[in-house]
Amino acid sequence: MTEQQETLVGGWTAFHPLTPEDQKVFDEAMKGFVGVKYSPYEVSTQVVNGTNYRFKCDASMPPADVVWQAIVEIYQPINGQPHVVGITRI
Repeated sequence: MTEQQETLVGGWTAFHPLTPEDQKVFDEAMKGFVGVKYSPYEVSTQVVNGTNYRFKCDASMPPADVVWQAIVEIYQPINGQPHVVGITRI
């Protein structure tokens, strides 16, 4: 078990770099999302009936050069597609 996985069920892990699996969940949930471009660089997870993800992202609205940070919250059910629960500018 890795250090990030040694948390209590229901507790959030510390933010850590994305794994390929984290990136896949993010990409699936954001498929078809238009407007703001979100580029995740860290993630925190919470095991529930499925998995909650909080992705720290750089956000921008091309073609503008303005960049801000946001948390993109995604829920991955045990069976089914991940989906965005909320997006908060930080």
